[in-house]
Amino acid sequence: MTRLAISGVALATLALLSAGPAGAHHSFAMFDPTKVVVLDGAVKEFSWTNPHVSIRIMVKPKAGGEPELWTVELTSPGNLTRAGWTRTTLKPGDAAEVSIHPLRNGEHGGGFVKLKTASGQIFVGGSPGPQQGVS
Repeated sequence: MTRLAISGVALATLALLSAGPAGAHHSFAMFDPTKVVVLDGAVKEFSWTNPHVSIRIMVKPKAGGEPELWTVELTSPGNLTRAGWTRTTLKPGDAAEVSIHPLRNGEHGGGFVKLKTASGQIFVGGSPGPQQGVS
């Protein structure tokens, strides 16, 4: 290897080593942080997986309508653990009231704000976006 090639490899290696870790970038633009919707229903699925935990909840029908399946996005399992959650916090069939920032496109989903279980236990700290409207 020539002296110029070795210098080039050394310079490239130095540049890579001096670069700070690149954090993952997540956009929360799909959620409307100015609105909070409260979903009252039964947990269908609680998925404790990276990069984001999710709750699928069957929402009680409004005045004779059909139940609606909503998907709620939370943060990572690690962040939720630090906020007091466990992989068994919710089970299918559990009654729950989940407050969310709804999707801007009107689909049945949103970003987590707050959870109230049937026993009255309250969980926060699982939001995948800015916390507005939490009470």
